[in-house]
Amino acid sequence: MHTLVDFCLIPLSSSLSLSPYIAKCQKILANYPLTCTLHAYGTTIEGDWDSIFLAIKECHKLLHQDGVPRIHTQLKIGTRIDKTQSAADKVRSVHDKMEDSHVD
Repeated sequence: MHTLVDFCLIPLSSSLSLSPYIAKCQKILANYPLTCTLHAYGTTIEGDWDSIFLAIKECHKLLHQDGVPRIHTQLKIGTRIDKTQSAADKVRSVHDKMEDSHVD
């Protein structure tokens, strides 16, 4: 099932900088057949449901193995069966409507 997930992983540790942890997760995500778009507060992941959740599980396991005692993850999940739509398609649809002279 094609799935879109907004993935925000927050390691709860003594370090103020989260970017080293996020970089490790990005490397894990890159090993899966997924389309990932990193943004300022997370990553949009596109792909098969099972692949996405295996990758997220692997992120948790690796960070725990690296000594992170707690991890908080926020997910927004969307699936659709009536048509194939990517995250870029969704953004483009909004931009198109913004350019439409009938929308203020």
